[in-house]
Amino acid sequence: MDERKLAQQLKFEGFSQTYVWQDGPGTFYPDHTHAVGTAHIILSGEMTLTMNGRTETYQAGDRCDVPAGTVHSAKMGPKGCRYLIGER
Repeated sequence: MDERKLAQQLKFEGFSQTYVWQDGPGTFYPDHTHAVGTAHIILSGEMTLTMNGRTETYQAGDRCDVPAGTVHSAKMGPKGCRYLIGER
């Protein structure tokens, strides 16, 4: 995956800020919201996201979007997770 091209695509879609974030194995973020919409593109590892009563696991190459103000939680996989974030 070309991180630069992925970041450019997010900017083209209207995400004003992009950056790469990494979490260790099993990192857990309990229910929370963001003031802005976010996109997460998994670069390596995996992330399990629970949002709107639905739980889904995302792996390298997958993308998940979280609308502003949406309550969600996330847990990283056994090898952690490295992902590109776009913020509107």
